[in-house]
Amino acid sequence: MIPKTTAKNLRAFWGACLLITVLFPSAARVETVESATGQVQIHNLTFTPGVLTVKAGTEVTFTNRDGILHSVIARDGRFDSGALDTDESFAFTFATPGEYSYFCGLHSHMTAKIVVVP
Repeated sequence: MIPKTTAKNLRAFWGACLLITVLFPSAARVETVESATGQVQIHNLTFTPGVLTVKAGTEVTFTNRDGILHSVIARDGRFDSGALDTDESFAFTFATPGEYSYFCGLHSHMTAKIVVVP
């Protein structure tokens, strides 16, 4: 069992992280990348790049580089990686042009987007 002081400190830490994300959304770096091969890294509680543009038919691989579990879930339900441990990957082929927003099911403040062009 975790001592109450440690649990309290952890709650305060994560609460502060969430507060910073809400109050200063520009602090979360959103990088836009156009790529022929799709790669998204999960690191420091962010998806990098924040916006990835690929051509229709491109397989995008999401790799967890954090020391904690993450997941990749499409807002429209088209894909769900399940829990990804450190250095585990999930791949999805984006066949149809459009915008695909996604998030981490374990850390809902982590969001990003894939833009698929013809």
